[in-house]
Amino acid sequence: MAVLLTEFALGITVVRPKGRFDAFSAPCMRERFDELLSNGNNKFVVDLSETTFLDSAGMAVLVSLLKRARYANGDAKLVWPIEPAAKRILHLTRFDHVFEITETIDVALKMF
Repeated sequence: MAVLLTEFALGITVVRPKGRFDAFSAPCMRERFDELLSNGNNKFVVDLSETTFLDSAGMAVLVSLLKRARYANGDAKLVWPIEPAAKRILHLTRFDHVFEITETIDVALKMF
């Protein structure tokens, strides 16, 4: 899984995972988030627009990120995936009731 990181002046880190966010890629993403959190980052936008598949391992990483970011007085927002199957899993698991999920990165950034 390719991941692009961008930091904004407001201290918000945008993470853009591309491809599958599943049991194989989740450990790498968890390590990446651990590193960012330990460096003081606490505000995240996870852009799932290019995520083609999402399973329980990937969702567990997102929940962990949300909890840890909030514990550090930050937050995590999501951008909806374009892939219908990935979007559907977020609806079915009611992630849209746990996370603030937007259509674009710009909208997510304005929510901080």
